[in-house]
Amino acid sequence: MRIRFWGVRGSIACPGPETVRYGGNTPCIEVRCGKNVIIFDGGTGLRALGNELVKDPTVRECDIFLTHCHLDHVTGLPFFAPFFVEDFRVRIWAGNLLPKDNIEHVIRRLMSTPLFPVEVEIFKSKIEFHDFRSGEVLRPCDGVTLRTAPLDHPDGASGYRLEHGGRVFSVISDTEGYPGKRDNELLSLAQDADLIVYDSTFTEEELTTRQGWGHSTWVRGIRLANQAGAKQLCLFHHDPSHDDTFMDKLAADANDARPGTIAAHEGQIVDL
Repeated sequence: MRIRFWGVRGSIACPGPETVRYGGNTPCIEVRCGKNVIIFDGGTGLRALGNELVKDPTVRECDIFLTHCHLDHVTGLPFFAPFFVEDFRVRIWAGNLLPKDNIEHVIRRLMSTPLFPVEVEIFKSKIEFHDFRSGEVLRPCDGVTLRTAPLDHPDGASGYRLEHGGRVFSVISDTEGYPGKRDNELLSLAQDADLIVYDSTFTEEELTTRQGWGHSTWVRGIRLANQAGAKQLCLFHHDPSHDDTFMDKLAADANDARPGTIAAHEGQIVDL
């Protein structure tokens, strides 16, 4: 299993000299499971990933699993190059919308006037829309199992536990992670994972004035990783106000508290 980070920032893209090392694109993670391409979230990082995928003649299908549909996690979808390739097949999944909405409707609204100049009919690829309820177990392709659970975030969100080839990769973002709230769900995703990607938007001090925003801290990520017996923790969904210097200090503090902890940056590759 090979994991590559194409976008690690939360809330809004923030390119510039202050964020050049960790990156300014919003969430997008590519996972290669053999020949299968699994993508978590469609933030601004999805554009660069799509441009690479269409250059690879061995890849003509992929699955995009959205944690939720807030703008920072879907704004890259209209710019995903495989959507414009006729022989490409893309499956888009979301687990936080039923029963009041569905993912196709959300994307159609995103790509509609006055927000966007063209509609989804401009796409040429074969697109499948799949809605599920968080808590379901998904098997999107051979040898890949995705266990899901609801997260504590405004409008709801889905966490994922990807199992392939005896390895476990967990994506737990966006969530607030208060102790005693959804503990069982978080543990079900994180138990004995090889790598947990965890929403570490705020520091503990910052969170005191941002309760209810649906984001967590590296301290809570370490607590979960320890409880779950996970091998490694990766901090993710960095606040746009946290520049490279701030992130260096945050990453060092987290690694001191739990050796081996890393802070995700664009272009980073992790092999499990």
